[in-house]
This record gives sequence, C-alpha cells and structure tokens, in this order.
Amino acid sequence: MGEKIYTRDHEWLDITDGVATIGVTEFAQEQLGDVVFVDLPEVGALLTEGDEVAVIESVKAAGEVNTPLSGTVVGVNEALVEEPELLNSSPQKDGWMFKLALDEGYDISKLMNESDYQDYISANA
Repeated sequence: MGEKIYTRDHEWLDITDGVATIGVTEFAQEQLGDVVFVDLPEVGALLTEGDEVAVIESVKAAGEVNTPLSGTVVGVNEALVEEPELLNSSPQKDGWMFKLALDEGYDISKLMNESDYQDYISANA
C-alpha cells in the first residue's frame, strides 16, 4: 500500500498501480458514531467524480459517500455488510469500502496528504 491521501469530505484513498482503495477517515467515523449499516456499490459500476457511491447509516445519522475520482468499481469490502462496525473499529484499514480502477489521467491535485488533512480538520472543527 502507498501513502494515503485525503479529501475534504473525509475520505481516504490509497492508490497502487492505478487502483484506489477508498474508505472514510477516523474523523468521519467519530462524527457518525456507531455504524449500523453500509450500502456499497456494485462491482463493475462506472463512476464519475462526485457520484454517490455508498451510504453509511449510524445511530446518529445517515450519510452518503461520493467518489473522489472517476473510474470503475473493481472490488467492495463484503465484510462491511456483515460487520458495519468495522468502519468504527478500523476505518483506515479493515474498514475500507471499495476499490476503484481509476480512469487514465486521474488528477489528485485537489487531494491532501496526511499533514494537510490534519490541518484541514483542525481549521474546520
């Protein structure tokens, strides 16, 4: 796995060989509270940056996950269907949500490294 990069919507991406593993950050799961349900995308779905790709329901709220980049879903974390609490216990490892084969020429310039993301959280908390 490479170095994680982050979105302003509190998602993380780990890109290796043009495939991004995507999930929600520790901060996001703290804001959601105890996760009780996760609706994941279908493998093979073609996504455009900004598309709603998943839904997370918690005891406090429901929220959508939008894809930060365009591509094709090539894998989903089926364990989340049976154990949605993995988003709470291990959001940035075992709680990954889906894998996206990125469209050629993808642009990560709007995304942040971990240090910049931590600064973003501090400034907006």
